Amino acid sequence: MPLSRLLTLIIGLTLILGLMLWLVNSLSRLYSSTAFTSPFLANLLLLLLIALLASLIGIFVYYILLFRKGEKFSPQRRQPQIPVVKTEAAQETLRAIKQQVAQIEDEVAKQALLGRSQEIEATLSGGELQVVVFGTGSAGKTSLVNALIGRIAESLGNLEPKLAQTIGKVDAPMGTTEVGETYRLKLKGMSRQILITDTPGILEAGIAGTEREKKARLLATGSDLLLFVVDNDLRSSEYQPLQTLAQIGKRSLIVLNKIDLYTQTDTETIITQLRDRTSGFLKPTDIVAIAANPQSIADENGEIFYPEPEILPLLRRMAAVLRAEGEDLVADNILLQSQQIGDEARKLIDSQRRRQAEKVVDRFAWIGAGVISVTPIPVIDLLATAAVNAQMVVEIGKIYGCELNLEQGRELALSLAKTLASLGIVTGAIKLLSTALQFNVATIVVGKAIQGVTAAYLTRIAGRSFIEYFRHNQDWGDGGITEVVQRQFELNRRDEFMQEFLQQAISKVIKPLTAKSKAGLDSQNRKI
Repeated sequence: MPLSRLLTLIIGLTLILGLMLWLVNSLSRLYSSTAFTSPFLANLLLLLLIALLASLIGIFVYYILLFRKGEKFSPQRRQPQIPVVKTEAAQETLRAIKQQVAQIEDEVAKQALLGRSQEIEATLSGGELQVVVFGTGSAGKTSLVNALIGRIAESLGNLEPKLAQTIGKVDAPMGTTEVGETYRLKLKGMSRQILITDTPGILEAGIAGTEREKKARLLATGSDLLLFVVDNDLRSSEYQPLQTLAQIGKRSLIVLNKIDLYTQTDTETIITQLRDRTSGFLKPTDIVAIAANPQSIADENGEIFYPEPEILPLLRRMAAVLRAEGEDLVADNILLQSQQIGDEARKLIDSQRRRQAEKVVDRFAWIGAGVISVTPIPVIDLLATAAVNAQMVVEIGKIYGCELNLEQGRELALSLAKTLASLGIVTGAIKLLSTALQFNVATIVVGKAIQGVTAAYLTRIAGRSFIEYFRHNQDWGDGGITEVVQRQFELNRRDEFMQEFLQQAISKVIKPLTAKSKAGLDSQNRKI
């Protein structure tokens, strides 16, 4: 509560109480003086006093309740309802993805994305928890998987009877056949089974190593829980992928392997370094030290002894994380994968809309060029073609889900036409195309051709500028309309674009004009 409001309340209550005491005292004296002479009048005054006190108390209580209610609810603004449970959020995201994918016209791409969304939906309703082992090839990832699944399976009943129920090998998930084996682990107290998948080592040399790393990162991105295996302090090349995965919300445990090669002091030092480096995105308890495949030891008699793997701390931490956070991890992963599908769908829809819009731009560009080349005007005036461009704007807007009327389209077209003129793009386009056409067009039609082709060129720049405008939800961006138009002009004056444009111009404008001019000359010759 603000201090000024509190002081006002205290002063007001003090004055009210003071007035109440004065009034009660006055009425009490009046009652005493009239009780002997007129008992009826005295009783009436007493009733009045009681009613007055009751009213004041009622007003006081009402004000206090009103004050508390205002203090409790006034700062709260009504917010749109959002799911409070991650699972509900994941379900809503999947529904939105399906609506988005339905807009895709490419049936192959649409069915592929729908299939992926259905797989994600199945995982949400009761699929497995994906645990992925990730790290360099020398860190001992495969040894860790073997220890988790093989050697420790035999001793689980004695060491940790509440930890696991069943362990077994399963077929590799789709797309992972070439990147390692996958095993199923069932933890007691959890309805979901756990799939543990090995991945290729990262940071390997050569093209093949780079391709394997891409597969490993793809698997890591799709995991619910990531086991990042290291055998020493993090190198910068290891820290970068770990941090990147953490930034997208991937839950990770760092597994310090090969502690049998270090003294206890060295192990504690490395763990401290790892905790310092990852303090921004990992808990200290998420760094676990193990020895997945301890080195053999020779006893006094020269016999070789193979120590048991030391991975029970990792199993306990995995079990604790998966039991406490398993459902949230699944929902988080589904949200991430749904976002990736949504991004792919948006890119496909954007590409689809762009192709449709560019067809509209090309159609109106050559319509305008044909009109102007047939009935040329002394000066290319973009305001004269505003009606054509207005209809073009309306059709582009419709493609992007924005319904504009013709008047709104005309206003946008005029605004962009003025921008083109003020930036000198009209003059620049005339010079650019005049030079190009003189080398490609007969002198007899070059004058008429320049106006028509230039109009088409400017319409194309305007149309592609509007595509950018509608792509960004009717927003020109921070640089405004000027920056968008200039960028489109620079893009459209490049050699590769100009060659394609001139070929179209010759086909759609120059050849018809040449044929018309020849027909006119032939007609004159016949008259002569």
